Amino acid sequence: MKKSTLLLLFAGCLSLQAYAQWGEEQMADKPSIKDRMFFGGGFGLSFSSNYDYFSISPIIGYKLSPKVAAGVSIIYRYTKYKYVTPSLSLNDYGASPFIRYQFYGPLFLHAEYEYLNYEYIAYTGETSRKSYKSLLAGGGFFQPVGRHAGIYISALYNFSYKNPTSPYDYYPYSSPWVLRAGITAGF
Repeated sequence: MKKSTLLLLFAGCLSLQAYAQWGEEQMADKPSIKDRMFFGGGFGLSFSSNYDYFSISPIIGYKLSPKVAAGVSIIYRYTKYKYVTPSLSLNDYGASPFIRYQFYGPLFLHAEYEYLNYEYIAYTGETSRKSYKSLLAGGGFFQPVGRHAGIYISALYNFSYKNPTSPYDYYPYSSPWVLRAGITAGF
């Protein structure tokens, strides 16, 4: 039992996020469009006896200046619930334009608008689909490791978060706080 609990905890925490970032390097006087563009993304994976989870969120961005960048992330999440018979597979998808400002050394401010169309298991046992729009803002810490890689941690607050008022309310987030941490790589 302890081994499966540890394995479940490890699998639940296994998430590799790769978001394109940049350090304090100077931009050329007239950098090309190719030099200003960046690509990256996020990846999540989890397996247990109750559910399997997979997520991918590629991003494309543009450096407006050495400290300001804007871009968009495409979101796809797949969840398979095995505790019901037959098992249920749910798919979520969306997009999230963002802007980030690196204001002091490794510290940055981040804001994004997220549109998410998510599927959930209704009280009837059937699946239903809803759209959810979130305005997220906060900040974080980015430590470059080389020119195009590094580690980051960020905390964003979802200003659109709704606390369920009845057991029939379904929302994609269980908290107004969205915490992210990972290893970054620019491409």
